[in-house]
Amino acid sequence: MSTSATSFDTLSVRAPEAAKLAHTIRVQSESIEEGETIDKDFVFTGCGGNNRSPQLSWSGAPAGTKSYVVTCFDPDAPTGCGYWHWLAFDIPASVTSLEAGAGTDKSPAGGKSGYTDYGFASYGGPCPPKGDAPHRYIFRVYALDVEKIGGAGPGTTGATLTFMMRGHVLASGSLTAKFGH
Repeated sequence: MSTSATSFDTLSVRAPEAAKLAHTIRVQSESIEEGETIDKDFVFTGCGGNNRSPQLSWSGAPAGTKSYVVTCFDPDAPTGCGYWHWLAFDIPASVTSLEAGAGTDKSPAGGKSGYTDYGFASYGGPCPPKGDAPHRYIFRVYALDVEKIGGAGPGTTGATLTFMMRGHVLASGSLTAKFGH
């Protein structure tokens, strides 16, 4: 066996799995509405927006929640694997909302930001290719049973973060909006 296999085993990470509890977190926003078009204020600058993350709030996390993860994912991106627009993690359990614009901070609400598919560690708003049908943007909140995702930092990608959350997700909830041009 190589040493890399041994060191990988010490990370104790596995592929994603369903939440441990049959519980859904309620996710709301003053900035966006379920199923509606995202306002230009929250759209990427390259698509004529201000690239501010929307306000989000959540409730109904189960007992035992020690931290939250907030993501924004576009499953309709023409990549074959979607597109990560926002990764915020290690958000303390005492926090149940993020103000509009919090995603530009690399430490939103005391947490950390991961590496989006734009290539930076902060919020990157919607910006689908011109001519595409409107894309869906899923803002998801996960309740975890750990305070920190060990080893996760500003270079952590969406796939890696999802991988590292395995076995720690107590519950999740989402809000989906759309944008096209």
